[in-house]
Amino acid sequence: MGEDRRLRAVVALARGMAAAHTPQESWRAAADGACRALSGSFAALSVWERERGLLRVLVNVGNRAPDEEEFPEDETYPVHQFPEIAEFLHERWLEGGEPNAWVETAAGPVADRRGGGYCHQRVAALRRRGRGCCVVAPIVLNGRAWGELYVARPAGEPVFHGDDAAFATVLASVVAAGIAQSERLEEARRLAFTDSLTGLGNRRAVDLRLDEAMEAHRRDGTVISLVVCDLNGLKKVNDSYGHAVGDQVLERFGSVLSRCAAELPHVLAARLGGDEFCLLAVGPSADEVVRVAGDLCARARELEPGDGVACGVASTGDPIGPLRSARRLFRLADAAQYRAKAAGSIEPVVAGREGDDGEDPVVRLADRPPAPVDPAHPGDRRRIRGRRS
Repeated sequence: MGEDRRLRAVVALARGMAAAHTPQESWRAAADGACRALSGSFAALSVWERERGLLRVLVNVGNRAPDEEEFPEDETYPVHQFPEIAEFLHERWLEGGEPNAWVETAAGPVADRRGGGYCHQRVAALRRRGRGCCVVAPIVLNGRAWGELYVARPAGEPVFHGDDAAFATVLASVVAAGIAQSERLEEARRLAFTDSLTGLGNRRAVDLRLDEAMEAHRRDGTVISLVVCDLNGLKKVNDSYGHAVGDQVLERFGSVLSRCAAELPHVLAARLGGDEFCLLAVGPSADEVVRVAGDLCARARELEPGDGVACGVASTGDPIGPLRSARRLFRLADAAQYRAKAAGSIEPVVAGREGDDGEDPVVRLADRPPAPVDPAHPGDRRRIRGRRS
C-alpha cells in the first residue's frame, strides 16, 4: 500500500469516528476503517476489563463467522489465555519501548517484538474461522491499556507483514484519539440530560424521550403514560431545617422514584425542577403505571421530614381524548396532580377516571384555556401550564 493511500485511509478512519453520534457508531467506524485500511476481511474492537480479567468484544465487522455478532452482548475471552494482553494490562511496555502491533498466523509463529512465539488460543481461533492471519494492535488511552484492534484476512490471502504491523500501530493511535473524543462527548451528553442533585433524568431528557414516544404512539398506538408528582411541604422543610436538609429530601425521594420506576420496563425517572418529578412510561399499560404511582405515593409518605407527595397520572391507555401533542399529556398530568394536591389526596389522581357524568373534571381542567397568572400567587404558574420551555 502506497504512502498516499495509507494517509487517505487514516483520514477516512478519523473522519468516520468523528461523524459517529453514539459509542456504538464510533466502535463500528473504528473497526471498519481499520479493516479497509489494512485490506482485511474482518475486524474487531475489544476493551480490556481489568476488574473481570476479560477481553470483551465491542464490535465485529466484515465477514463474520456464525458465532460472531456485530454488537455481541457477551463475547469475552479470559485474559490469561492471551499472554500478550496480560503483558499490556500490567503495562510492562512502560518500562521501555512502545505498545506495537504484532502479527499472528494460522500456520505458526511469526517473529514479533517479544522475540518469537505466538498465542495458541488466537491461532486456534484463526483456524476455526477460516482465517489465515491477523494483526493485533493494542489501544492505549490516557497512558493506560484500553483494549485492542484486531484485523484478519482469510486463508489464502497474503499474510500481514512487519510494515502492516507498524501501520496498525498508527491506526490504533488514531482509534484511541477517536475513542477519547467519543467518551468526552458521551459524558457531555450524559451531563446534559442528567439532574445534578439526584442523578435522575432532567427536563431535557424527558422532552427527548417524550418526542420519541409520540412518534411510536402515532405509528402503532404505543401506550404513553406520564406521572407528575410534587413533594408536599418542601418549603417548610427548607425553612425549618435549611436547604441542605431539603436537598437530602429531594435526593431520597429521587431514590424512591428510581426504585419504583424499576418495577416497569422502559420507564424514565426524572426531576423536572424544584420539588417536581415525573415518571415517563412507554409501553406498559395504564393500570400498571397507576399501580406503580400508588406505590410511589405510599413510599413517599414514609420519608421524614416531609409530607408525602401529590401525584397525577395521564395515560393514552385511559379515555383522555386524542393526544395531538406531548404538551397536552403534560397538561393532563399537571391537572391530575393539581387536583390531588388541592384535595390532599394520598393516592394518585388519574386523568380520565374521575367523575360519574361522563365528563372527567381533570380532562376538562386540562383542556380549558390557561388562566392569567395571579401576581399574588406566582407559584401557581406551574399548574396546568400551557407549555414547558
